[in-house]
Amino acid sequence: MRKNILTLIISFVLMVTCSMPIYASSNNNEKELQLNSRIALIYDRASGRAVYEKNGNKQTPMASTTKIMTAIIVLENTNLKDVVTVDSKSASIGGSRLGLKKNDKITVNDLLYGLMLRSGNDAASALAIYVAGSIQNFADMMNSKAKELGLINTHFVVPHGLDNAGHYTTAYELAKITDYALKNETFKKIVSTSSTSININGIPKGITNTNKLLNSVSGVYGVKTGFTNGAGRCLVTACKKNNMDIITVIIGADTSNIRTADTKKLIQYVEDNFELVNIKEIIEEEFEKWKKINSSRIFVEKGCQNWVELLLEEMDFEKMIIKREDVQNIDIRTNILYYLNAPVEEKQIIGTLNVLVNNENISTLEIYNKYEIRKKGIEDYLLDFMQLIQNIKIV
Repeated sequence: MRKNILTLIISFVLMVTCSMPIYASSNNNEKELQLNSRIALIYDRASGRAVYEKNGNKQTPMASTTKIMTAIIVLENTNLKDVVTVDSKSASIGGSRLGLKKNDKITVNDLLYGLMLRSGNDAASALAIYVAGSIQNFADMMNSKAKELGLINTHFVVPHGLDNAGHYTTAYELAKITDYALKNETFKKIVSTSSTSININGIPKGITNTNKLLNSVSGVYGVKTGFTNGAGRCLVTACKKNNMDIITVIIGADTSNIRTADTKKLIQYVEDNFELVNIKEIIEEEFEKWKKINSSRIFVEKGCQNWVELLLEEMDFEKMIIKREDVQNIDIRTNILYYLNAPVEEKQIIGTLNVLVNNENISTLEIYNKYEIRKKGIEDYLLDFMQLIQNIKIV
């Protein structure tokens, strides 16, 4: 029934479109971003939207930024106090290492710090085998989580991110993984740590974070560096400035200096050009204004009542960052059926509300009939007739 109504909304000839511009247009221009990295993206954590991207949906290897998902799986499937005995396969793995040897004993907590600060491939492998019994089983868990998060361009083969065929993601989906991970307070604490001391076989070992932006750029609170020949230099960064909480992704930089410089450019770009807007409040205010003008125009043929009470679908986010110049270009466009045939079901879809920023549709919300409207029966027509006779007698 709901699908039929949606089809009617799109095709019905009597559907009327009412556009209510909230602000006037602006002619401000901004300087284009000049980046040297092959892939870049800015993700707004408030709305879950990418507000800037360069090849942001291109499938790509992602090197050690893979470890963000590795940490998620570990945190959700084991105890931080558990003690892991390092296996021979993990002890012999190459690339960036924590320095683990076969039969070393170390807690899951300390392995996570070694994973995310030192970017230890040996820590990634040891955690994967401890949690899942094998690298393959752990990769299956990673892919199940990716599916749960709605990711369609991400696939994991290994927990550390060393180049492998079939191991890839996109900048956008990597940002979504990171956003999810940062909602875990333990993960957030780990990736915001500049340096710490862990214990291997009860012996303290100092480690420092490979993410140098933690100490050099205000507002940065994580998350992960990476490098392989296939992925190039990578950097995922979380930063909060002026109440704007963003994740930036850089993949495919030729040098560490380039990935750092490009990340700083992305952060500065947001600070210079964007502001946080309560879009939900704007939508609700404008919808109430629209209802006062238009609700009485909706007619229900053969209904026990010939009017409807409208209900707007809840937005899945409240605030979003918008370019300052585009705050003047927010439009709410309401599409609704003005003629309905009874019966009308409770919460039946009778229209849609589109939210546009600078002519880009950022959200479509459904408009419902709040309460059921019955079709008139014989008794209703008799009551109407009796009321009509009574009115005639009074006159």
